[in-house]
Amino acid sequence: ASIEFKKAYVNAKKEDVTIVKSPVGMPGRALLNPFVEKTKKGNIKVTKCFSCLEPCNPATTPYCITKALINAVEGNVDDGLIFCGENVYKINKISTVEEIFNEIEQEVSAE
Repeated sequence: ASIEFKKAYVNAKKEDVTIVKSPVGMPGRALLNPFVEKTKKGNIKVTKCFSCLEPCNPATTPYCITKALINAVEGNVDDGLIFCGENVYKINKISTVEEIFNEIEQEVSAE
């Protein structure tokens, strides 16, 4: 993932976490950004269908979730959807998977 995508998590504040509605109607937590603000104002026209979700209809869907996720991970975070957990604001650095697992292992062995 791009550095911009990773920084979005590191820079997130508690009040940045919001609930979004996916194109198939399911809710999810995401970081509040210009893309999410646009979805609140109305549908974002789908210019290319990836045929990723069976119940999705490009003519009526509020936005293309695939394009939004690709934009975010490629660094276009203002035009992307950044799903997150409710505790995203607790992230304070970019770590490797190995570092995270080592921290968890240390915490578990300390208990």
